[in-house]
Amino acid sequence: MSAPLILASASPARAEMLRRAGAAPEIVPARVDEAEVKIALRAAGAAPRDQADALAEMKAIRVSSRFPGVLVIGADQVLDLDGDAFDKPETLDDARAQLLRLRGARHSLYSAAVIAVDGAAVWRHIGHARLTMRAFTDSFLDDYLSTIGGGALTTAGGYRIEEEGVRLFSRIEGDWFSILGLPLLELLAFLRVRGALAE
Repeated sequence: MSAPLILASASPARAEMLRRAGAAPEIVPARVDEAEVKIALRAAGAAPRDQADALAEMKAIRVSSRFPGVLVIGADQVLDLDGDAFDKPETLDDARAQLLRLRGARHSLYSAAVIAVDGAAVWRHIGHARLTMRAFTDSFLDDYLSTIGGGALTTAGGYRIEEEGVRLFSRIEGDWFSILGLPLLELLAFLRVRGALAE
């Protein structure tokens, strides 16, 4: 019998990745004011990579303190364009502005995962991918946003790369799962070691 496992995230994409990989975590979203935490981290000069790691750890620890002995996964993803961190856009106008900034440029995605037990982090990994957006036209962007609609508000940068968002890119380097929001291969390896997945 596998060890109990909790995903401290409300992300349907992360839950689906784990389910498809044979893990069956209970979903217990962490109640963290991400906007406030990010403001504090940025004011302290934390790099985008470190912001993702800190938020993932905070989520994992907060939930694990309520579930003794249970492996709790916290995760977060931050988009980094030349040192500027992007959050999920709040409106389609915000999404358009983000995509215009990313157009023709190369950016990084950092996907952090932290596992905590009894309120302490026991494992962490930060996946990194580099993505280059092509120099698409304004009319293509308008059509894209019209097609994807509210889906543009579910990811930093305003794109859903697993769907039509892939058409925005000319080059992708790095782990696909990290692009989707979770360094899955490394996470699964640790879960096997801890008995949360079959060897």
